[in-house]
Amino acid sequence: MSTVNVIKSSFESIHEISDQLREAVVYLDAGCTESFQFLGAFSLLLEHGARAVCCLEDMSPLDMIADWNGTSGSATKVVIMTSCLLSDVHRYTLRCLAAQPSIQWCYIFTSISEVAHSAYPDSPLGPDAFREYESLLIQDYEELSNKHKTKVKGSDEMNISEKLASEEETWAQLDDKDISHIAAGPNVSSMYVDNAKLNEQKLVVSVQHFPMIFCPLSPNFFVLPSGGSVAQASLSAENERSLSPGLPPLSTGVADDGEDVPGATLTAHFLYHLASKMDLKLEIFSFGDQSKTVGRILTDMSSLYDVGRRKRSAGLLLIDRTLDLLTPCSHADSFLDRVFSALPRRERSPSSSNTKNSQPQAKPKARIQRSPLDFLIPLDNIFRAESGAENFRLQENIENFLRGWNSRSSNSKIQGLIDLSSKLQDEQSSDSIKNMFDGSFMATESFHGTPYLEALLGRRIKDGAVLVKKWLLETLCKENISVNVKARSGSATRSELEPIIKALAKGDASLLKNKGIIQLAAATLAALDDLHRNKWDAFISAEKMLHVSAGDTSQSLAAQIGDLINKSFLIRSHGIKSSSTQGLISVKDALLLTVIGYILAGQNFPTSGSTSPFSWQEEHLMKEAIVDAVFENPELGELKFVHGLALELEAYQSKISSKEKKATKDLSIDDFDDDDWGNWGDEDADSNKEQGYDDMQLKLELRDRVDNLFRFLYKLSGLNSRNVQLREGPFGIGGDFFESKGLLYKLLLRALEKYDIPGLEHHSSAVGRLFGRFGLGQAKPSLADQNVILVFVVGGTNGQEVHEAFEALSESERPNIELIVGGTTLLTPNDMLELLLGNSSYF
Repeated sequence: MSTVNVIKSSFESIHEISDQLREAVVYLDAGCTESFQFLGAFSLLLEHGARAVCCLEDMSPLDMIADWNGTSGSATKVVIMTSCLLSDVHRYTLRCLAAQPSIQWCYIFTSISEVAHSAYPDSPLGPDAFREYESLLIQDYEELSNKHKTKVKGSDEMNISEKLASEEETWAQLDDKDISHIAAGPNVSSMYVDNAKLNEQKLVVSVQHFPMIFCPLSPNFFVLPSGGSVAQASLSAENERSLSPGLPPLSTGVADDGEDVPGATLTAHFLYHLASKMDLKLEIFSFGDQSKTVGRILTDMSSLYDVGRRKRSAGLLLIDRTLDLLTPCSHADSFLDRVFSALPRRERSPSSSNTKNSQPQAKPKARIQRSPLDFLIPLDNIFRAESGAENFRLQENIENFLRGWNSRSSNSKIQGLIDLSSKLQDEQSSDSIKNMFDGSFMATESFHGTPYLEALLGRRIKDGAVLVKKWLLETLCKENISVNVKARSGSATRSELEPIIKALAKGDASLLKNKGIIQLAAATLAALDDLHRNKWDAFISAEKMLHVSAGDTSQSLAAQIGDLINKSFLIRSHGIKSSSTQGLISVKDALLLTVIGYILAGQNFPTSGSTSPFSWQEEHLMKEAIVDAVFENPELGELKFVHGLALELEAYQSKISSKEKKATKDLSIDDFDDDDWGNWGDEDADSNKEQGYDDMQLKLELRDRVDNLFRFLYKLSGLNSRNVQLREGPFGIGGDFFESKGLLYKLLLRALEKYDIPGLEHHSSAVGRLFGRFGLGQAKPSLADQNVILVFVVGGTNGQEVHEAFEALSESERPNIELIVGGTTLLTPNDMLELLLGNSSYF
């Protein structure tokens, strides 16, 4: 059994803070919620005595009333767990404390270390960051409490609905930079607690480091939570080598100092403390400029803190995402990648993004808004089919809960809450009620000890669906549930899976016991949906054609790209909307394929990176196709290269549509008067000329934007020519099978075979450098000599790439090595389109 297990290590860290969790109300920010959801750690928090587990950004005064462990009395302790910088969650922390007057102890656990807080650019905290923040929080809390005392008298006559509305209005005006000048609104708890008595007790605040905040998809595969500061921190400053703040810069062999790249600093600190928690001493190897920066920071930290400490040796391989953009952009036949792309994600709440008063324009690229990792598995159809939507009596349940909440309270105050709940119920749409029954992934759910997600990691969609069906049938037998389903061996369809899922979910006991396989099977249904499956298969087919054309000539590849663009918008322009074509490639999809085509062109027809791999004539046809596609699809205005033209494009499309409708109307000869023929056309001549001029201006502007787009694509086609390690590395040996793999597979396989890889740098410790200066240096360590290897992709990874990494390990001479793969985030092709051409791009 594996001795390195990121899930086990994270659980052990939670056990270590059990004393603080006992009898506390626990608040998790968005990043911690993502992490604990994959861990399945919510029940563990309650096992350690937590009264309730709540959302920090959407806290409510009613949170203090919930008590899952039956503890008597009001809560006096709150635990806040955050994956962000303390300054980023200060607003929510202060709001939480101000709304709960009974709180006497506040424990804050942040995944960002104290040194990282002080090293972060523009951080308001110094070297003693945690102690400084404790003092600042207490100071702001006391100021807020004093202001609240002067206002609480005037709020006694307000009903509960008005009080809560007043509180929300107050906090909506709160500015992160001036938090201490906003008074807290009245809260529900103040009606039942003696505020004057409680305020005499001083608040005790303790800030501690809790590094084990990540999203594990298996015991040896993890990514960072999208809501955390590490994943959101910029990985590149804006310059000619940068593509997006969410990606490392293009590698040229010269590493930056990292001072202007907070993502490099935070990533290094996270990896150091992760290894420390797992008792690993790292031998650091890096491949790519930004990875070298992270490796250098890590080496400096290890030299300072690891002297004299005995730990297990492990190899750390850092690799830049920009060295291989093709793998995350492509649509491989990977079960997990298909499922992740098919499922909707929970929308980021407005409170977790920029507030109205904040000014994101001041530093537009300081942060990157990653797509949430909270995948929503649709379960409403299963429940609705069995129970009926009309049976969800939400209003009555809320009323019964409130009446039993505090029988000693006055009926008028309880009635205020009931009236408010009734109002909220009336405002709820059917969609919001439906979303209450969305499921989620948990890496800890397993079948006979084998984690579901780990077993599915390397499966294709057909094999994965068959395995899920096998698990479902075995679970049916175990529960003694009979279902009349004609199951065919070797295949799995929606019609086969749906009745099995509904049968398992019919009983409450069976639903709770088998929730893991039920949610996984429901996610499989989403991936097997005809629309999603057909579209993904269309992508696979198109990408295969691009690969074949790239192996031929540049003319063939250019013609293939242009054909894909033309077909994508001709379907829309001809009004084809039948169900059989819904899954076809859209114009945005064609632009992603254009990105793939230019990367392939750069690999097969190398350029300097500032010129096109195609001839002028070939590229001109592609440009005109994109111009026509944008005119036909004004919704593409969300892409970066057409920003500012969205309204003009919509107006142009509306005008064209109205003309077409007018032209199709039947005209009667009686509608014309002979007296008007002499002046026919003169009255609209001037307006038509002016409108034609405006249309020509719009088209010229759009062509300029498209020219800029293609200059951006030149960067992508010049990846190989810019990177010495890609030009000279031993990655062109091994035949077609080897060439079809991603860079991580090739790099890891060659490193384990002890090839000399240009660009793969080993970071020597300070002691090693000192010995080397006196000629006492030891042999250069090799990645293949390690028994444990941690691979981390700076910029993000996907399921197919992780599978290929384990495949390389099994094919090497050291298949017994324990391998862990991690990345900044989990990437889908749509995420890559957003990073390269969307709002998250430096385009």
